[in-house]
Amino acid sequence: MSDTKLTLISHHLCPYVQRAAIALSEKGVTFERRYVDLAAKPDWFLAISPLGKVPLLIVKQYDGTEAVLFESAVICEYLEETQPGAALHPADPLTRARHRGWIEFGSSILSDLWGFETAKDAGTYETKRKALIDKFGRVEAELGNGPFFSGETFSLVDAVFAPIFRYFDVFDTIAPAGVFDELPCVTAWRNALAARQSVGEAVSVDYGDRLKVFLTHHDAWLLKAAA
Repeated sequence: MSDTKLTLISHHLCPYVQRAAIALSEKGVTFERRYVDLAAKPDWFLAISPLGKVPLLIVKQYDGTEAVLFESAVICEYLEETQPGAALHPADPLTRARHRGWIEFGSSILSDLWGFETAKDAGTYETKRKALIDKFGRVEAELGNGPFFSGETFSLVDAVFAPIFRYFDVFDTIAPAGVFDELPCVTAWRNALAARQSVGEAVSVDYGDRLKVFLTHHDAWLLKAAA
């Protein structure tokens, strides 16, 4: 399967797309990337995306036919099962199951993060900020000596959390929220992921500018807090 042609259908800001891009890079897989505007979804995209969401992975098979995978978790599992390169899941079934649980926990953090970044008033902003601190506190209790989630080996859990931390790399330049102030292990993990080549290359160089445009469009309280 390693010679199969892969195309990742992407959006510049989507953290779920970044998961798949990081996994592809960690596997050393060559792939193409095609971006879509989710505010004006093209017909070809709607025709192949059952949920109207990214990421999609288009798999061009040896007979010339194309199969489309949707949902980042499904895409990452497919890559783990079919592509060469470093394993991104633990071999032990129990540890692997626990990793899948923390991947879902990362998705729950993204739900709070959406409320945090789109909050239009101080009260909502603070509620979501506290929710994030609480959830990252649970992560802090899980982490060991690092540098990654389960030690020296980079995993899909790392691929999930790296895009989450990337948001704060931008937020901190606007109005630091102090989410990680009392979380030294999470902070060290965040720094280790930021230095990873696959993480850095998962977004375009104008990611920060695009995120700030998004915040302005949503009249985010975060921007007002900086004033």
